Amino acid sequence: MRKQPVTRRQFLGSGIAAAGVISIGGALPANGRDWEEYAARFDRSIGDGLPAGPLRPDDETAWKAVAKNYDVTNKITNLENGYWGIMANPVLAEYKQLTEFINKENTIFARPRWSETYRGVRDTVAGFLNVGPDEIALTRGATEALQALIGGYNKLKPGDTVLYADLDYSEMKNAMRWLEVRRGVKAVKLTFPEPTIDRPLQEADILGFYEKALSANPETKLLLLTHLNNWTGLIIPVARIARMARDRGADVILDAAHSVGQVELNLKGLGCDFIGVNLHKWVGAPIGCGVIYIKKDRIDAIDPYMGKPTDVSDIDGRIDTGTLNFAAHMTIPAAIAFHNKIGTAAKEARLRYLRNLWVAPARKMKGLTVLTPDDEAMVAALTSFRLDGVTSTSANDSVVRHLAEKFGVLTVRRTGPAAGDCIRVTPSVYTSADDVMKLVNALRSITASPGSIGVS
Repeated sequence: MRKQPVTRRQFLGSGIAAAGVISIGGALPANGRDWEEYAARFDRSIGDGLPAGPLRPDDETAWKAVAKNYDVTNKITNLENGYWGIMANPVLAEYKQLTEFINKENTIFARPRWSETYRGVRDTVAGFLNVGPDEIALTRGATEALQALIGGYNKLKPGDTVLYADLDYSEMKNAMRWLEVRRGVKAVKLTFPEPTIDRPLQEADILGFYEKALSANPETKLLLLTHLNNWTGLIIPVARIARMARDRGADVILDAAHSVGQVELNLKGLGCDFIGVNLHKWVGAPIGCGVIYIKKDRIDAIDPYMGKPTDVSDIDGRIDTGTLNFAAHMTIPAAIAFHNKIGTAAKEARLRYLRNLWVAPARKMKGLTVLTPDDEAMVAALTSFRLDGVTSTSANDSVVRHLAEKFGVLTVRRTGPAAGDCIRVTPSVYTSADDVMKLVNALRSITASPGSIGVS
């Protein structure tokens, strides 16, 4: 995403400005409303404590300064940051303040002012994503957005085929299977090729996999893709696959839940007309912040949400969150501003550097397979590993428990790949190189004596 200051337009309608809240940058001007000055002050204030100049991925001193902006527990070394991303302290302060404001003002604020506040926040998000404000709506997360897209896609007829894969997210796989009932289609599950110790996956493998799948299923009209999957961390060449599908008359719904904020990308450049996004994973917004994206000229391909009366070109009618957390969504501009202070490119490089610190030695360990390649186009922060023969849920839970209890390192077991369960490792921007080395030492111990964890 683009690194840029908060603009007058963004703050004028951001909800923080519209609500008149005393924000991180100080109270709004009582008279004159010098929004440019206020926005600039806000932008400067959230950068306090961040290192100046470009951030090198291996500069531990600089990233330690970044880490000071996060209040992290010392109970365990957390290498499970894929669930959601904790807010930076300035963003958390804004969220607390806005929560108090909403709780105090209640419907006095919400009834007359929420609609304009929502539009301001949406404009800010649209600018961040480089899409039109009329192409997005705010949701409580990518899952909600994708369920609305899959369930609402209306270009299917009985006898058509829809494709999804084992590496897609569980709730999205459920939604694709449900289309058999909802639309009378045939849902086909694909199984991704697995890497081996000697041969990591390559982009050509992924392209060939989808080429073969589309050729074998010529009635395919809808394809679900996950840009950066949550099970193993693999990034796939979405734009090329989407073009392949489009040439065969199939639309693509894209799960970009882990993409925005973790890797630099041009959302429109991915070539997908329907996308679900999270802002609470790698952008650092409060839990419950996501986006549904529908390309403007394709909005009519998604039905109004559960019969909701709406204009045919109105994206707001394609989703209904009910009463959402106003304060969480009003905090999104602050989260974006803080994220931009660090920069997506710097985050991506740092996260990949931390990932490589443990993956490089892990590849040399006997009986351990790393499930993502080292190609920078195919991986960022997330990477999973599997111990040889350890494929069950219970066995992988034992490994996770052993890592936590004996070595003080938190990871997570993932159940999704057809070849069996695995263990995911996910650093954050507050993670240090020393944190990662704790995992390396733990894996060396485990692979040297696999019987010590009671699995084989």
